[in-house]
Amino acid sequence: MTIQMHNSPFHEGEKTIQERIGKADKMEEIGRRIIRPYMPDQHREFFEKLPFMVVGSVDSEGRPWASILPGNPGFMRSPTPTELEVNAKPLTGDPLGSNIDVGRPLGMLGIEIPTRRRNRLNVRVKSINETGFNVKVDQSFGNCPQYIQTRDFSKASRYGDSSAVSFSALDEECVKAISTADTFFVASYVQSDDNPEVEGVDVSHRGGRPGFVAVNGNTLTIPDYAGNNAFNTLGNFVVNPKAGLLFPNFETGELIFLSGSVEIIWEDDPVIKTFKGAERGWRFVLEKGIRIENALPFRANLIDYSPNSMMTGDWQQAKRLQQAEQLRNKWLTFRVVKVVDETPKIRSFYLQREDKGELLPFHAGQYLTIRISDKRSKTESGSAITNPMIRTYTVSSAPTDPYYRISVKKEESGQISKLLHQQIAEGARIEAKSPEGAFWIDTAARRPAILLAGGVGITPMISMALHTQYEGVRMRYTRPMEIFHSVKSTGQLAFHSSFRQLEVASGKTIAYHPIVGKRISKSILLQGVSTRLKKDPEYIQSSDYYLCGPESFMQAMYDLLIDLGVPDEHIFAEAFGPASLRRNAVKPSLEKFEEAELATVEFRQSNVSQQWSKGGGTLLELAEFTGLSPAHSCRSGNCGSCAVTLREGKVTYRSLPTAEITNEQVLICCAVPAKGTEKIVLEI
Repeated sequence: MTIQMHNSPFHEGEKTIQERIGKADKMEEIGRRIIRPYMPDQHREFFEKLPFMVVGSVDSEGRPWASILPGNPGFMRSPTPTELEVNAKPLTGDPLGSNIDVGRPLGMLGIEIPTRRRNRLNVRVKSINETGFNVKVDQSFGNCPQYIQTRDFSKASRYGDSSAVSFSALDEECVKAISTADTFFVASYVQSDDNPEVEGVDVSHRGGRPGFVAVNGNTLTIPDYAGNNAFNTLGNFVVNPKAGLLFPNFETGELIFLSGSVEIIWEDDPVIKTFKGAERGWRFVLEKGIRIENALPFRANLIDYSPNSMMTGDWQQAKRLQQAEQLRNKWLTFRVVKVVDETPKIRSFYLQREDKGELLPFHAGQYLTIRISDKRSKTESGSAITNPMIRTYTVSSAPTDPYYRISVKKEESGQISKLLHQQIAEGARIEAKSPEGAFWIDTAARRPAILLAGGVGITPMISMALHTQYEGVRMRYTRPMEIFHSVKSTGQLAFHSSFRQLEVASGKTIAYHPIVGKRISKSILLQGVSTRLKKDPEYIQSSDYYLCGPESFMQAMYDLLIDLGVPDEHIFAEAFGPASLRRNAVKPSLEKFEEAELATVEFRQSNVSQQWSKGGGTLLELAEFTGLSPAHSCRSGNCGSCAVTLREGKVTYRSLPTAEITNEQVLICCAVPAKGTEKIVLEI
């Protein structure tokens, strides 16, 4: 049978959320293909092997309930692709027993926990008999195995001897069971008056780390992870904010049924932003509950957590991240927990917070601002830092790693880099702020990404590649990526083995091209992407480009891409220090002047003044030296985030910025007092 749904398989609630995330058109195309008005043969065979079925139903008061219907394998049979015979009765005390009636809709979920396989049905009751009931299929579709924990099953020696207990408030035992659960099921529904083939009851699986459900009185807060974008559950909530929850304890056989109201927590809510892996969430408020001890005729012990579950967080971690967020612009002390030589001249330093606090999330490609000194005196409490210098280094670790890693090239003229290489060992302390910067990759973008790195400019690229692969597993979409790394010798290929491993893990969706002894040329670039060019002749022009390396390398790559017809807005660049890119699309109107010999800089809002002398740091670095934390990002005058109002004096720029500012503003990241100016007053 190859019948497909001609009308949309989604109702208005589901479409609302799909449109909100920009997936409506794509899901309409996918939904018509995979959501069927019948069961394919493999689903029919699958249901017949199961020891239980999860069922969603609605009671006479309009409350949804999620239930579990156990039976010996074979208790379900499919005589035709649109029918399923269920030869089992609901457990005593389960609300499902009162909710099955001819013509009423049900949601059904077949889940094979040992193999993490699952398939779903939206049905209506066709008939009821002495041994069970029969249903007619409205919708049938498979689900991915994300967040399903694997368990082994065995028959229970004793079960079914406890009475159901009703309640309207969660007691201590219920709170403990729910707050430590790694699995539950949720039922929701839309009244099926207008379009019964699409509307009706749905029941879904939810899984995560223990602690992924927060309990506060009678309110549960639940993260919503990346899924299939059908939004069957949340789409129902949009139309009808009610839910039925079932928390099974597979080890004891206990079942906790809850029914109540819900509220969706959207993606921009602070509650969700700090929960690792959450795309959005929802709150559930209990109205009625039922508890049955020793109810299940089987037991199941945990074998492994789903890999996707391990990519998520819990509410305790989310709380710690909320606390850490308050310190985002503060200097924090980090301990060096590991030092690794990537090449003879590039050394990686792994950093964790001294106080064991959470590391704030960051975008792959951003940099870390560190403060360090070239004079260190030993004290009983450790190293005391004097005359601190401030530098920025790209974070070469992935945002999901439990540490920040910076990978620093030893430069003969670089005071900080030499100090790091010569004095900083495992156990040392470094002050740093949370990562920031405007140079980062969007792993969800559909345009291919081509990364061009020269020398140590590979550091943001390894972070981008690691994160792209991680998100590919989590989101089931890996952004196509080509990485070109130009070095003078093979010994300078930092992270070579890591890139090769990413190639294998991604099936070469992430491709790596080490270029030794020469720069990346037009012919090298075209040859490297030749396979993709054959499939898409516009591949070069339709890709996004990320550049990082010395100034001459950056400019050469930019000019090459412009010559190939790549639009300026598709080229993203990160430069070292004051290096900046001369873009065809930008015409700087600022002039450069000589620097002042000596000037007083007043930060008016902070009531702080500081002397500046020729050759000193930028106004941003001076502000940071005094303990202030002005906003900034690129440190090269390209993003505009450091713009502040200049009340008195005149500045000059060490590199001409490209960001647009007003006549009253200056970009402090690359500005210093100009010749003839004795006093600078800034609104900081």
